[in-house]
Amino acid sequence: MFNVYVMYPAGGTFDLDYYMKSHMPLVDKHFGPHGLTGWQVTKVGSPPGAPAAYQIITRLEFEAPGSFKAAIAASGKEVMGDIPNFTDTQAVMQMGEVVAA
Repeated sequence: MFNVYVMYPAGGTFDLDYYMKSHMPLVDKHFGPHGLTGWQVTKVGSPPGAPAAYQIITRLEFEAPGSFKAAIAASGKEVMGDIPNFTDTQAVMQMGEVVAA
């Protein structure tokens, strides 16, 4: 399994309703045929007294690293082009292969 984490920084606007009802179905539609096997959206908080670094973290699960590359190559423009519809922040992406669960 290969995970891609899309982390949206705290402090900007974020329309969670649009994200869940429009953007994530768009991700399913375009990335599903290329090996997206699941996803999870987490609304993030922070420990008391510490500033939050992120407001939303989304984990995209792919069959393999090549699946993610294929999804981006085929449909990255459509998916990324939707971002201004729900946030004014610049997402941070991290990715990696699952080595244990």
